[in-house]
Amino acid sequence: MNIVDLVKVIGSDFFTGVPDSLLRPLGDYLMDTYGVDGKHHIIAANEGNCTALAAGYHLATGKTPVVYMQNSGEGNIINPTASLLNDNVYAIPCVFIVGWRGEPGTKDEPQHIYQGKVTVKLLEDMDIKTFVIKKDTSLREAKAAMKEFKKLLAEGKSVSFIVSKGAISYDKKVSYKNTYNITRETAIKHIVSVSKNDPIVSTTGKASRELFEIREANNDGHSYDFLTVGSMGHSSSIALGIALNKPNNKIWCIDGDGSVLMHMGAMALLGANSPKNVIHIIINNGAHETVGGLPTVANKIDLCGIAKSCGYPHAIRVDNVDELDKELTMAKERNQLSMIEILCSIGAREDLGRPTTTALENKKNFMRYLDSLKYSQQT
Repeated sequence: MNIVDLVKVIGSDFFTGVPDSLLRPLGDYLMDTYGVDGKHHIIAANEGNCTALAAGYHLATGKTPVVYMQNSGEGNIINPTASLLNDNVYAIPCVFIVGWRGEPGTKDEPQHIYQGKVTVKLLEDMDIKTFVIKKDTSLREAKAAMKEFKKLLAEGKSVSFIVSKGAISYDKKVSYKNTYNITRETAIKHIVSVSKNDPIVSTTGKASRELFEIREANNDGHSYDFLTVGSMGHSSSIALGIALNKPNNKIWCIDGDGSVLMHMGAMALLGANSPKNVIHIIINNGAHETVGGLPTVANKIDLCGIAKSCGYPHAIRVDNVDELDKELTMAKERNQLSMIEILCSIGAREDLGRPTTTALENKKNFMRYLDSLKYSQQT
């Protein structure tokens, strides 16, 4: 189904969301048509943020907004959907468009499997009527579903279109790029060369995939790294939890700008605790690259200033490898919480693979390594 036709069927003129690879045609259409203009389209920090923005739009206009997201974001919308939108509270109507990663019967990554199983149930448990758009769903069927949805929307209820992989299309493919020179993979290679055998927690998406392949190329093994394949926005909190219990070891966190924005309160928690053994790396390419490249707002804000305001003693931005190497070395030697923001280009190798170990194997190997640090310090 062409996304232009589906947008016409829905009939809304305001969209807010967090990009998803399955919804790439929708994202490209919105960027091609509106950009991120604030009036018709806003890319938000997380899915709960989107839901609240949508509520504000409805309060100001009386119209029905659209929130788009990957199904992994359903957890973020539970609170505002149940306590804000629900017709037992403010009865604010909303149309959700949800990319169905991990749909039963399809092959997907481990972090999507369980979420895929419960996608429909979670929405329906929140009293959100669902309609699944598959590859063979006709425009006529979508129109019939929307006709029924409008009755529910008029009652202040929310509804959702769940989109299967490959079910929507757009005639144009928008290209996303920036002017930075360092590639993310190059940045991670330099991090690995300085961190050596220090534990690393890496964020979801291509950063963890590149870290895995760098370890393969170096014959390092994979016990040093915890690859946060899901849980976007939480890698720095995982690193904090480890660091507080391993105070004699440097703990590195390789984060992304989209991840940091999704749960920025984690920076406040890091700063307030100020663990002396954490090095927080934020790879900032200003994009949700893993799911298509649509922009974040990270290039419009001062992440270093935010870090310092949160209590980080050291926070600096770099845009070349010489500065990066210097700051990585200083951070490793420093006995204080440090943050390094690396301005990186958008893009990855076409042949970039995925981890060949399972998530459970990754956890067990990483925990064994952390446990060995306890004994090595005693000898």
